Parts: sequence; C-alpha cells; structure tokens
Amino acid sequence: MKELSLNILDIVQNSVKAGATRIDILINEQPAEDLLAIEIIDNGCGMDAELLAKVTDPFTTTRTTRKVGLGIPFFKMAAESTGGSFSITSQLGIGTRVKATFGYHHIDRMPMGDLVSTIVLLIQGSPEIDFVYIHEYDNRKLDFSCHTIRSELGDEVPLNDPAVLAWIREYLQEQLNLLTGGSQT
Repeated sequence: MKELSLNILDIVQNSVKAGATRIDILINEQPAEDLLAIEIIDNGCGMDAELLAKVTDPFTTTRTTRKVGLGIPFFKMAAESTGGSFSITSQLGIGTRVKATFGYHHIDRMPMGDLVSTIVLLIQGSPEIDFVYIHEYDNRKLDFSCHTIRSELGDEVPLNDPAVLAWIREYLQEQLNLLTGGSQT
C-alpha cells in the first residue's frame, strides 16, 4: 500500500467484517515530537488468543477467498520501518485495538493519503456503524462522530444519502485543512 489511509481502510474493513457497531479511528500527528500514531478500536467479535498470536503473519487470514492476509502485516512493517512500533490487542466478544506509531519525519514513512475519502467511503459502505474519527495535530483536534450527525438528521435520512455524504466530505475537508494548516502529510 502506498498511503496510510489505505492501511486504515483495510483494517477498518476487518472491523466491519467482525460485526463492530462502533469503530474509532484515532490519529495523532505531533511533528515537533517526530510522532505519528494511528489507532483503530472496534467493538466487534474480537479474536481468540490463538488467532491474535498469528495475526501479523501474512499467511494467516480468516478469508476463504484467498490464503494470505497482508493488511495487518503491511501496517506493522510500515510502522517499524520508520523506527515506530505496532501493537494489537483483542478479546473475544469485546473487540480489537490496533495501534501503530511512526517516525513522523522518517524518509520511509508513507504519506497519509486521502483521509477524508477514506472516512466518507467507510460511512457510505456501512452507514449503520458509528464511526468516530478523532484527529489531533500539534495539540489541535478534529472530532467527528456519525452518532452526532445521525442525531441531528433523525432516522429519516440515512448517512449514505448522497447529499449527506457530500456535506460530510466538505465538512471533514474543511476541518482537516484548518487543523493541519492545509498540509496533508
């Protein structure tokens, strides 16, 4: 994968397949501290200890359509290649937490990519899930929740309505530009 947003998309799709009703996407960019942290937390079905121990092996997958699962191993490798770290914890019936830290300025760190399109695509494909997107940059914060949008719209308007998705895209892009000063990392 060429962008971290695609890694996020892949891991969140695992959370969706795990039956999560809430998925938190937490991004913390602290350039002055040479730190980028990405954390994905879900309340899906979780994994047992045996699968959790093997999940970073590319030849371990729960998919029946192919024999390899590269999303988590690639994410781990991407973090560690920048001097960062990777961890994954999970409990059956509780959910899973994936966290990767990156050397922010490291030459091997992939660019963030199009986070706004990633979030919008996730909402479009799974409008019933409460996606929470919190992005910190230099101690400023963007805080977005599907639950909040849903409570404003009521039950009549689905989140994957094209007009709603267009508004979410515009809102997130504006907020992300304000947060980062227009610099997409």
